[in-house]
Amino acid sequence: MVLLILKNCWRTRRRTILTFLSIGVSFCLLGVVIALYRAMFLAGNSGDAQALRLYVHNKVSLAQAIPVSYGQKLADLPGVRNITIWQWFGGSYKDPNDQKYFFARYGVDPARLFDIRSEMRLPVAERQSFQKLRTACIVDHKLASRLGMKIGDRVTLVGDIFPVTLDLTLVGIYDDPDQSEALLFNDDYLRESIRGTNMADQAGAFLVQANSKEDVDRVIEESDQLFANSAFPTKTETESAYALGFVSFLGNLKLFLVAIAGAVSFTILLVSANTIAMSVRERTREVGILKTLGFDQGAILTIILGEALFIGVTGGVAGVLFAGGLCRIVQQNGPGFIDALQKLSITSGVLLSSLALAAVIALGSAWLPAWKACRTPILEALRFVD
Repeated sequence: MVLLILKNCWRTRRRTILTFLSIGVSFCLLGVVIALYRAMFLAGNSGDAQALRLYVHNKVSLAQAIPVSYGQKLADLPGVRNITIWQWFGGSYKDPNDQKYFFARYGVDPARLFDIRSEMRLPVAERQSFQKLRTACIVDHKLASRLGMKIGDRVTLVGDIFPVTLDLTLVGIYDDPDQSEALLFNDDYLRESIRGTNMADQAGAFLVQANSKEDVDRVIEESDQLFANSAFPTKTETESAYALGFVSFLGNLKLFLVAIAGAVSFTILLVSANTIAMSVRERTREVGILKTLGFDQGAILTIILGEALFIGVTGGVAGVLFAGGLCRIVQQNGPGFIDALQKLSITSGVLLSSLALAAVIALGSAWLPAWKACRTPILEALRFVD
């Protein structure tokens, strides 16, 4: 039976190859979409330390600032262990038109940063230099390797959000499994540079560390209630949700990804159904011969469904494997400050769900043609002329 199924799959090679490629390309796209949805909305926190970190920013938008004075009020809340300013600088480094030089740049409090982001690894001497030198900065090792940065280099950032130019000195290269391709500098240096402007008293966000997981929900609720009636209400959210805020400007990502997945699945269903229907129609006389030779309806149904299942699943496997390669490319070359992209991969769950969908689509598209073929009377099948 298996040999007969495999032989039938290969009898019309061109159609089989084209169908295989169509399903493979479709499942490649579908695999990337499922992996992206998982990374953004289902992956969760990558560790205990990340689970304790919260971001407080303007409720209206990430682009809107909040007063710097909020920092002390947040620090005084019950359940808050530590806090640092988390100021997106923007600006440009070297050539503003070259995407190679685009990376995240944040102003932070060097004295508190390493307590809050405990996963960060930086030699003691480099950490001390970062904390003592007002114009110091540190970069992720991945960014340093990509741009050829080394300790002692001067790094000049030309502001766009802030009307200043920061002349920094690279004093350390850190490792951080949760954050990549970012430059961190002393926020006090930025405040001094913009002193006298209305921007000096504004902050983009605060990074808050809760005492325990039990305190997280309370800190979220109380911090937002604290400023609910102010001119600058806040929104407190988890680290992963905050990172997603940078891509939320595209719109409703959940709906967008689900719509793509649905459209791709429907397209695969149409391609598979059309192919199977053509194949069954061409073999109507053969079905009559098989019945004459003693094949029952169940055997004929198994042969047709087995052919559809084989093409659908093998095409799905090839597509998902290729999707894994695309996910790795995106992971290595995407914006490092978007944490979800660093989690983008074809996990065993994504693989199994994609293959299960491939099997369902293949069997669903082949069921009606197979059922009609196995119920066709012998004489009617033998008389059929295509």
